[in-house]
Amino acid sequence: MEQYYKLDRVKELADNDQDFIHALALTFIDEVPEDLEVLKVAVQDKDYYNAYQLAHKLKPTVDLFELGVLDDVITVQDWGKLEQTDVDITPVFSKVVVAIEAAVSEIKSDFDI
Repeated sequence: MEQYYKLDRVKELADNDQDFIHALALTFIDEVPEDLEVLKVAVQDKDYYNAYQLAHKLKPTVDLFELGVLDDVITVQDWGKLEQTDVDITPVFSKVVVAIEAAVSEIKSDFDI
């Protein structure tokens, strides 16, 4: 349990309210995988604007659930924002994908979703 994510900040935000914590986990599962899929396409297509928008949107959730890749998400965000055509974002983005996908799987298991 909680190998790929941490609930410390979630519990603090929820004031340890288990129903609210579960609701936040559900929201994570409902929104993050979908956003990640769109971000994958944006990065692949070098759609800088949408890569920036989606990475920016994922930032607070990645931080709240402490996935350990916040700096990498910020790097992807900046890549899109600054349209860094000379930068290969693939290695950094791969770390983000692996971390998010592992957290999604683990949260589904831990919360029986």
